[in-house]
Amino acid sequence: MKRILLVVLAAIVLVGGAAFAFTRIKPSGIPVVRAVAVATLPHDSGAFTEGLFFDKGAMYESTGQIGESVIRKLDPATGKVQQETSLPAPYFGEGIVAWGDKLFQLTWQDKTGFIYGLDKFEPRGTFSYTGEGWSLTRNDKGIIMSDGTPVLRFLDPNTMQVTSTLRVTANGCPVANLNELEWVDGQIYANIWQTNLIAKIDPVSGKVTGFLDVSDLGPKDRGTDNVANGIAYDAGAKRLFVTGKRWPQLYQVKEGDAVAKSSEAAKLTSCSQQ
Repeated sequence: MKRILLVVLAAIVLVGGAAFAFTRIKPSGIPVVRAVAVATLPHDSGAFTEGLFFDKGAMYESTGQIGESVIRKLDPATGKVQQETSLPAPYFGEGIVAWGDKLFQLTWQDKTGFIYGLDKFEPRGTFSYTGEGWSLTRNDKGIIMSDGTPVLRFLDPNTMQVTSTLRVTANGCPVANLNELEWVDGQIYANIWQTNLIAKIDPVSGKVTGFLDVSDLGPKDRGTDNVANGIAYDAGAKRLFVTGKRWPQLYQVKEGDAVAKSSEAAKLTSCSQQ
């Protein structure tokens, strides 16, 4: 924090490409592109979003805050709640993920997770873990968990025990505050808490390969709590959705122009700033 790292600015190279192709390269070698809304959908402005995923035409969302934590199945087009269950106090709900016919939910600091039936949200059991619980996502092999540190955990969905870990870095710097997660076309997307950035993480090396900047989306006056958080991917239709805590909109987005200068990305990729 006390040492200042001088960053030499490099030339920006323009390269044409598809909507999800990077078009300019940052000096760190990690590109930053702007998220552009292609559709704006309604979202509950009272929902303190902690988890979000898309499954079989429905959107599933979990919310936080003690006494306000719920899991919902939503119609993504209208935001209408199709099914809901509440998490009682003193639990603070966090991320969710589906595996088979089950839905798994983390809590923030209680070291306890809950298991529900995916169809009716009926209780199926609990599981435990060390540290904090922030978010869950999955790939074809298992479940991936974030806990606020730069280390992601890979879990066996049958036991919810850790099978391996992955240290996330950007330009060699550890990236903490990895919040809501989503598996997108072979990469792990992660909201970085208290920033407008979504990191794209290589699941083998842990290196951040790019950032998606959502600063043009959501309320302009968010305060400190109502940050960007919530990523869902419709793999069949290649649709990416994002939202935030207490945001009144859910956005379907594509990648737009490169961000020529991102102070948030510069801080994350400069270890002396952390």
